[in-house]
Amino acid sequence: MLQTSKLSYFNALAKKRNQRRFANYYWNEITNYCNYFSHADSSVLEVGCGNGNLLANVNGNRKVGIDFSEEYIAWAKEKHKESNSEFFVMDANTITLNEKFDLIIISNLIGFVDDIQNVFEQVKKCCHPNTKVIVQFYNSFWEPAIKFAELLGIKQKTPTQNWLSTRDINNLLTISGFDVYRNSKRLIFPFFFPILSFIFNKYLAKFPFFRFFSLNIYSFAKPLPESNEQNYLTKYSTTIVIPARNESGNIENAITRLPNFGKDIEIIFIEGNSTDDTWKKIQEIQKKYATTHNIKIGQQKGKGKGDAVREGYKMATGDILMILDADLTVPPEDLSKFYNAIASGKGDFINGTRLVYPMDKEAMRFLNYLGNHFFSWAFTWLLDQRFKDTLCGTKVMFRKDYLKLIKNRTYFGEFDPFGDFDLLFGAHKLNLKIVEVPIRYKERTYGTTNISRFKHGVILLRMCAFASRKCKFI
Repeated sequence: MLQTSKLSYFNALAKKRNQRRFANYYWNEITNYCNYFSHADSSVLEVGCGNGNLLANVNGNRKVGIDFSEEYIAWAKEKHKESNSEFFVMDANTITLNEKFDLIIISNLIGFVDDIQNVFEQVKKCCHPNTKVIVQFYNSFWEPAIKFAELLGIKQKTPTQNWLSTRDINNLLTISGFDVYRNSKRLIFPFFFPILSFIFNKYLAKFPFFRFFSLNIYSFAKPLPESNEQNYLTKYSTTIVIPARNESGNIENAITRLPNFGKDIEIIFIEGNSTDDTWKKIQEIQKKYATTHNIKIGQQKGKGKGDAVREGYKMATGDILMILDADLTVPPEDLSKFYNAIASGKGDFINGTRLVYPMDKEAMRFLNYLGNHFFSWAFTWLLDQRFKDTLCGTKVMFRKDYLKLIKNRTYFGEFDPFGDFDLLFGAHKLNLKIVEVPIRYKERTYGTTNISRFKHGVILLRMCAFASRKCKFI
């Protein structure tokens, strides 16, 4: 009976074909934020699509919208007949689509459904293992203000809504078979007012304290890995790229200390402008271990670790891409942990962290240690995901995701000589779940560091400022 009355309400509302101009600013903000995480090659499903404005204005090569209101679907088809979107009358409580999607958006819906858990379970039927789900809902702090706005007629009066906390929504997602990996808050001032809306929503709403007053909350989730999936241990092939500059004494150890994992391992050494005999040593090691290891070698034409990694990834054929710094301060023996984390579906992008376990006395200088803690805090704030260490050299992702990252690289540009931020920012833009694997950070046994604390520290600060414009203040 309750669901029938809500259907009558939304059908009557849709018949008016009246979208209040006052609300356009609010809806455009949600659309733009969801579009940030959608891409031209994505298949997108919107559950509770209403008049289809959001779906029609996000990127995607296949876009499907469902809603239980026949009138809203008729309006959506009429309004967006020139777009590449399809619309179907379908209740979120009984989704009958026989299709999997890359991105599923649930915006301003869960406040009106009787059984939120059932809706999430229905949505899960449309997910493949790498599907990302964005759930947008009201901050319960705003309940009195919303009701008052409806009383004044500033906002369209709606049926009684569910007002749930972020913790409640995340818990419902978890028990419905999803893994919540990010929450974000946006929009303090939901109406357009020159200058004021810009300052409050683009900037102030992104800072602690002010975030508490944000109207919109977003939960990002992906399906939990199936518990009976055990074949991941030998499912994927791996490419390990080892950038090497003045690391002659570490080249053979990088091979001999490497454990076996996955289907097979491809090793790629990329030498970069060494002043010692690193290149000669790499060639010797390739010949020496030719019968036991699949080793490729190359020399970078540019400069910097980031350029070396990109050169190595061009040559890679493995399903999974890994970076191992040739200084071996991240033990090669730990790479199997990174493989297990990504292959089992616990994360889409695996980042090493050196700041959990105690490290060797000479492994990291004090100023470097402070700098790493600063950047971990900065990235936690910038990307709305917890980071303990952003500058650990070992980072792991699927090659198919890296190929998507390349396509999106124009959004950030070629800004990172180290490669760490390029990959982290790219993973964020791709809406990947980032998890960290703690390692014991060792001191060097050969050579000296190629990092300049002050020069490179300034570059990293500039990159953080750049990323704030591209990732946070959007």
